[in-house]
Amino acid sequence: MSKLMEWSIQENELLQEKIYHTVLDPGLNLYILPKKGYNKKYAIFSTRFGSIDNHFRVSGNGEEVISVPDGVAHFLEHKLFEDEEGNVFDRFAAYGASTNAFTSFTNTTYLFSCTEFFPENFELLLEFVQSPFFTEESVAKEQGIIQQEIRMYEDNPQWRVYFNLLSILYSSHPVRNDIAGSFESINKITKDILYKCYHTFYHPLNMALFVTGDVSPEQVGAQVAGSLASRTFKPLAGIERFYPTEDETVLQQKITQSLAVSQPIVNIGYKDNYNNLSGRELLQRELTMEILLEMIFGKSESLYNSLYEEGLIDEKFSAGYVAECTYGYTLMGGETRDPEKLHARILEGIEGVRKNGLDEKTFHRHRRKMQGEFLRSFNSLEFIANNYLAYRFRDIDFFEIYSLLGDISMPAVEKMLQEHFQEERHAISIINPV
Repeated sequence: MSKLMEWSIQENELLQEKIYHTVLDPGLNLYILPKKGYNKKYAIFSTRFGSIDNHFRVSGNGEEVISVPDGVAHFLEHKLFEDEEGNVFDRFAAYGASTNAFTSFTNTTYLFSCTEFFPENFELLLEFVQSPFFTEESVAKEQGIIQQEIRMYEDNPQWRVYFNLLSILYSSHPVRNDIAGSFESINKITKDILYKCYHTFYHPLNMALFVTGDVSPEQVGAQVAGSLASRTFKPLAGIERFYPTEDETVLQQKITQSLAVSQPIVNIGYKDNYNNLSGRELLQRELTMEILLEMIFGKSESLYNSLYEEGLIDEKFSAGYVAECTYGYTLMGGETRDPEKLHARILEGIEGVRKNGLDEKTFHRHRRKMQGEFLRSFNSLEFIANNYLAYRFRDIDFFEIYSLLGDISMPAVEKMLQEHFQEERHAISIINPV
């Protein structure tokens, strides 16, 4: 390895994978997963800045808490793809790369994949993410573009059923607000707000890079170090994020809306109650809940099959769990001919499982299945990169998932079943045909 760069190597014998990790001045975490023989190369550049981060303070500088309008993280994502040279997408396309970006509640991520010209494409990624260029005119233009996007999502039934649910599951946490913001909040975003948030959250200390494919850690590391050395960064002690205190119960239990759909769409959610979980404890909670949901709603289980035979669900019905540091919830749903009956049957099915208890053979079967799915997922470069950083930002080691799944016990799943599925913590969102 390079004498100028210190690397730690995390090796997983079961996965037969090695992650190379180094921290580059002034604090950027770089992770590299070499995949010998792979034609495709994939890189992501991610910051811990999402739609919920609208009240914050930079540690140690005596500033007041800063409040910014909803939608700033998403707005920044849009704006970084435009610079003084024009549209960044065109420059990636010239090198045969596919590029994209996405903003979630907690992170903003920029990415590309290619089979050729990796150094050139990687330099483009490093350059445009670290070169903000905003003018009042370009901000005003982008406001119109994002408002059109918001209008489009207002007519998207899958988007609306989901955000309608979050708006009644939560009374004050910003996860209840649309990631893109609202017409009103977008109009409040200025060039100065964008620069303030950029220089706070796009500091290397708050970011990470992940590269995978047939690449050399030494070469990638040298390229990143050179890019950082050409820039000047102010010291950053840390970022304090502030979120409102959330009620244990939901804001309301039902919300309906009518849109142009062929049949109703339903989302049912259960609000989880914890505060500032991270690391192994958060991962353990996530995996325990995912096993539980498979045991109740898995396609091999009686509840799923009875709902399917009754024509209340189709093969697109799903159930999942979201676990972030400051919020968590269970979500289940899909299209249905009778949303009220499906709602009643799901509540009845959950209550039946709570009364009758869980089957140990079913528990072991689903746990093994999840372990197998995790191992197979390592064939996807995108899955590895996106999940590795998303978990790292929650102080979780992605490689620990397999072994921790093996440590989860039947009593832990039983405990989660009894604690989580409380009627006063659940809500239903329905989209009806016009």
